[in-house]
Amino acid sequence: MKQRIRKAVFPVAGLGTRFLPATKASPKEMLPVVDKPIIQYAAEEAIAAGMTELIFVTGRTKRAIEDHFDRAAELEMELKARGKVQQLEDLRAIVPKDVSCTYIRQSEPLGLGHAVLCAKSGVGDEPFAVLLPDDLIDDGAKGCLAQMVAAYADEQCSLVAVETVPADQTANYGIVSTSDGGARIAVMEGILEKPAPEEAPSNLAVVGRYVLTPGIFAELESTQTGAGGEIQLTDAIARLLEKEPVKAFRFDGRRYDCGSKLGFLEATVAFALKHPEIGKQFQAMLAKRRD
Repeated sequence: MKQRIRKAVFPVAGLGTRFLPATKASPKEMLPVVDKPIIQYAAEEAIAAGMTELIFVTGRTKRAIEDHFDRAAELEMELKARGKVQQLEDLRAIVPKDVSCTYIRQSEPLGLGHAVLCAKSGVGDEPFAVLLPDDLIDDGAKGCLAQMVAAYADEQCSLVAVETVPADQTANYGIVSTSDGGARIAVMEGILEKPAPEEAPSNLAVVGRYVLTPGIFAELESTQTGAGGEIQLTDAIARLLEKEPVKAFRFDGRRYDCGSKLGFLEATVAFALKHPEIGKQFQAMLAKRRD
């Protein structure tokens, strides 16, 4: 029987040291791209893909994320009293009524694989999605995760989002080898975490979207610490593909690496230019600065 994917995991326990001092007291996931925090874009992508349970794996300093997705009764009352109907509707729409949020604490910073493993009790024995908010994907008509969920309905196996990167940048990513490097969906033959260019099997890089079967949890439980002294999700996926199919998925859309300052600024400019309220004014401002 085909299972529907309805749960999404957001590993958001990282310290965000690349954005210090901005992230000293505020989570990096709450940094705004125009008028929404990065984490909200990821949550909206998950909800648009049909997710009804959002599972946030948080750390000690991430209470602001929980507050953001909670109701703010006093603020709603104030907006209502001032007649700011649209802002009130936007605020209430952050989490639709049929969507629930769960928060699980990652007590130690043991890596992405460990963060996903922390979500096991919330996920249970069913396929699920993983979204890394640092990868903000401008996906046009159909979201990246929605594309992957549709593909899973046919493939019924784990899917890993990938894109081609310059060969000299492989050390920044998990890199996969496939049976057909040019196919939109290709069987993965191997995966390595951050290989040097001369050791990389390809330049097909993993980005922050996954659809995984529950079989990944057994692999994570037996995976030893790898690169950086952390439990790597990449290593667990390498073990999983020895037991069941795992496929690389080429998505439609533009990815912005909001885990880096330059990528964050690129995303801010791109989303500001298409913003319905300020887009034209922002474009004019940029043109004036160029002059």
